[in-house]
Amino acid sequence: MLVLTEAAAEVVKSVTDTPQASGGTGLRITQSAPEPGGPNSLELAAAPQPGANDQVVETAGARVFLDPPAAAYLDDKVLDAEVDPQGKVRFTLGTQSLPRE
Repeated sequence: MLVLTEAAAEVVKSVTDTPQASGGTGLRITQSAPEPGGPNSLELAAAPQPGANDQVVETAGARVFLDPPAAAYLDDKVLDAEVDPQGKVRFTLGTQSLPRE
C-alpha cells in the first residue's frame, strides 16, 4: 500500500483543507492508460470523497484516494512532497525499503 511521508501528509492536508472542503476531502490519484512502451501517467486533484472503487490511504489526518490502476502501480511506493520558496508543491515517488530480517 502507498505510504505517505510526514511532509507529504502535511502538503496533502494543506491542499485539501479549504473552507469549502468537508471532512472527507482528500487528494485523488488516478492513472491514465500509458502509451505502449511509455511511462505511467498519474494525475492528482483534490476530491470531495473517494470514488466507488478507490483505495483510501490515511496518514496523520491526510487522505489520499487511489483509483484501482493507481493503487496497483503505487502499492510499493512512498509519496513525498516539498514546497519551494515560491509556494509551488512538488510530489516525488520512491520505492519502499524492504524490512531487514
